[in-house]
Amino acid sequence: MSMTLPEQATVGLEQLLAAKERRAARQNRWLNSYQGALVSLTLVTPGEVKDSPRYRLSMQEAIASCHQLLQQRHWPVLAHEVFWLATGPEAFWAVAHGAAELKAATVALEQAHALGRLWDIDVLSQQEGIIGRRSLDQAARHCLLCEQPAHACARSRQHPLPQIIEKIEDLIDGYFIPR
Repeated sequence: MSMTLPEQATVGLEQLLAAKERRAARQNRWLNSYQGALVSLTLVTPGEVKDSPRYRLSMQEAIASCHQLLQQRHWPVLAHEVFWLATGPEAFWAVAHGAAELKAATVALEQAHALGRLWDIDVLSQQEGIIGRRSLDQAARHCLLCEQPAHACARSRQHPLPQIIEKIEDLIDGYFIPR
């Protein structure tokens, strides 16, 4: 079973690059304004459509899961904001806690949640910059369609885009639509 969606607007490369620059500038402002780490959440949305009802559902679940993680750990949230953009939703949390432990917890969340593979949770700190999986001795993400590293498949365009989008939509539908 699949969700029926209205026609969706596409986003061009220039818009995506400008959005990425605005996100980086916003991240820097947050890092300068708050002590602690910054959690920056976006979605894995290959292709020209970055905002859709499916993606909004996935983002809402990601936001709720991140909130729950922070509450369960009793890590103080200094600020939180969600940006619903045509170039894809984004969410930020300024957290008064160590970036490395925060990154380890968000990696575990991405790995444990049924939709976690569709979430891109970055953790940054003013002192250390972006905290990568490698700094935690964590393996790189795997491709959605095969066991190769995701960045290698993406760079080589190993899989047809429609096949990747179908896999993403199937993951979202499988989570939200009872079968």
